[in-house]
Amino acid sequence: MLEEEYNPPRKLPAHLRPPAPEEPPFAFELRPATERDIPDMLAIYNHYVLNSTVTFDEDPLTLKEMRGKFRDVARLKYPWLVAVSPSGQVLGYSYVTPWKQKAAYRYTVENSIYLGAAATGKGIGKALMTRMLDDAKAAGVKEVIAVIADKGAEASIAMHTAFGFKEIGHMGKVGFKFGRWLGTVLMQKSLKGGPKRG
Repeated sequence: MLEEEYNPPRKLPAHLRPPAPEEPPFAFELRPATERDIPDMLAIYNHYVLNSTVTFDEDPLTLKEMRGKFRDVARLKYPWLVAVSPSGQVLGYSYVTPWKQKAAYRYTVENSIYLGAAATGKGIGKALMTRMLDDAKAAGVKEVIAVIADKGAEASIAMHTAFGFKEIGHMGKVGFKFGRWLGTVLMQKSLKGGPKRG
């Protein structure tokens, strides 16, 4: 018989125990993304490619593809933001891209927000959305479109609704992933201001 079995360690009564140390509050900051952030953003994105219907991509993006997308957004002077922890870990990111390539669509963008798997439910998505909309407006954007999967993205639809996006349409069975058909919900938000004429 082991000593700890016949002589278990004593425990102090609850009122005599020192208080448990407080967990530090969850903290993050937003900043413009840089090329150094691309590998971390790629890892976050490819998690959704392989494990969800949030994106209709089926094959993981390569570093070269993600870098090209990042540089296209930078060339247009559109916002691409990251949320980072105090230690510098990328927790999530957001950006906007042109809605369509035709010139008359130049004041309309599509938004995207992706969070690391451990970074959900902490207010990061809302912070990224707020800053992204402000920065998009400052860049001259008038309309923001969200294209959201109609299955498995209820939290995204709820967040867009909370930010004043209105549902403008639904397309059924336009994507096929993980052996099932998927549709999309289209949502739109007008940013006040913007050009009165082209």
